Amino acid sequence: MDGLLSFFGSYHALRADMVLRRQGFVCKLVPGPKELSPNCGVAVRFELAQRVRVIITLAEHKVQFEAIHPYTPRTDAWRSQ
Repeated sequence: MDGLLSFFGSYHALRADMVLRRQGFVCKLVPGPKELSPNCGVAVRFELAQRVRVIITLAEHKVQFEAIHPYTPRTDAWRSQ
């Protein structure tokens, strides 16, 4: 999963996760990185290749989100560089 949805509030993140799962998307609630969005402490990871379908699905279900970001999680190897 290499995409990240950021939100203005945790309610929207929880709702997006529920809607996307019910529609068959593979996604996961994760802590929202502060460097991407200081607004909400929760984000949704998903397959960035599914970006257009995710946007359409969330719009159809009237789920608000702040932005979509490409996302690479930090690892121990990243920290040691």
